[in-house]
Amino acid sequence: MDKIDLKLNMKHLYQANSKAVVQVDVPALNFLMIDGIGDPNTSPAYAQAVEALFSVSFAAKFLVKKGPQALDYAVMPLEGLWWADDMTVFASADKSKWQWTMMILQPHFVSGDTIDRALAETQKKKNLPAVDRLRLEEFHEGPCAQLLHVGPFSDEGPSIARLHDFIDARSSRTGKHHEIYLSDIRKAAPEKWKTIIRQPMRSVAGAP
Repeated sequence: MDKIDLKLNMKHLYQANSKAVVQVDVPALNFLMIDGIGDPNTSPAYAQAVEALFSVSFAAKFLVKKGPQALDYAVMPLEGLWWADDMTVFASADKSKWQWTMMILQPHFVSGDTIDRALAETQKKKNLPAVDRLRLEEFHEGPCAQLLHVGPFSDEGPSIARLHDFIDARSSRTGKHHEIYLSDIRKAAPEKWKTIIRQPMRSVAGAP
């Protein structure tokens, strides 16, 4: 059984360069999502959300692999949308009021029924507190700019500034700050963490 490599199939969205900001057009995609608020470094709700996302995503993967489709694929990386009602708070070191939507991309062949079964199986086996708050939702970002940040999250400032400068020189920012976590931070050294930083932007006349 061949394994579908979604990151390779969508490499323009899930592979990025740390040396150059690029513009991409992100189509409508299906994500398993969960919303929350609080410091991701200390909030139990955040840790519970991430655990639930991965548990259900892996459950869905095995249901598809064992089902009539008999398809195998790698579970996609964790992603996050970040914002605050008061953006001065978002820019400060106080993360307790940060709002977030954490999410994992689901392949187009993973149906809502499959997700429902995965949710039920996960809840029965693990009884995770955040499973009931998960949802499958289509998310369409459209035109965005992105680049790869290498290093700890606390050092993202210059990378984010480059991204914003790129957009501000061509258009204007819209939507929410988006991060895609390519590294397993439990295993990799912080200086080697790889994060795609993405920011939606208003479309530019004549742009591809």
